[in-house]
Amino acid sequence: MSDTVPDAELLIAPGCAHCPVVLAGLSALLEQGRLGRLDIVNVAAHPEAAEARGARGVPWFRIGPFELSGVHSAGELATWVERAGSETGMRAYLSEGLASGQLATITAACRRAPELLPPLLDLAADLDTPYAVRIGVGAVVEELAVDGLGSDAIARLLDMADNDQPQVRADAAHFLGLAATSAARDRLRRLLDDPDHEVREIAAESLSGPD
Repeated sequence: MSDTVPDAELLIAPGCAHCPVVLAGLSALLEQGRLGRLDIVNVAAHPEAAEARGARGVPWFRIGPFELSGVHSAGELATWVERAGSETGMRAYLSEGLASGQLATITAACRRAPELLPPLLDLAADLDTPYAVRIGVGAVVEELAVDGLGSDAIARLLDMADNDQPQVRADAAHFLGLAATSAARDRLRRLLDDPDHEVREIAAESLSGPD
């Protein structure tokens, strides 16, 4: 478990059958000292809170960087608290979310919590990551790159470009093209001499894009 105690927030609404279950579970974790704070919002009174978070239903809740929705047992909530702040836990959250098709949720979570992006890229660097999850990683990175990728993410991409596996270097070449920073372009130029033809082709395509 991470030494960091995560904060949480919960969106609820009157008449929601599952909201009391999640509220009770999170409240218990707060009482146990496993949450730093718990902010609760009634979206019937404050619909702007749901809109700002992209919540399409309740209960919607956040534990640390993790955004989740629907009914979760006390044990499941405790598991997410355990995972919060740990890169292993973050990878589990991202992988499970993408595997279940929650692309919009994962993209939104990564946008609001940039610390999720390096673990996301770790999934792309792991050839044991399921294909559907790898596709999801690419879609999230493409969406986030529009607003720019942070320095930690760029550093992770540069590491991927040195990976022994050609598939990982090929993914790095694509993502570095999306990053469009001077460091990314410098590394792409070096990938033009990569021993793998696919990596060379992707690097060339990435460099041919707009500066």
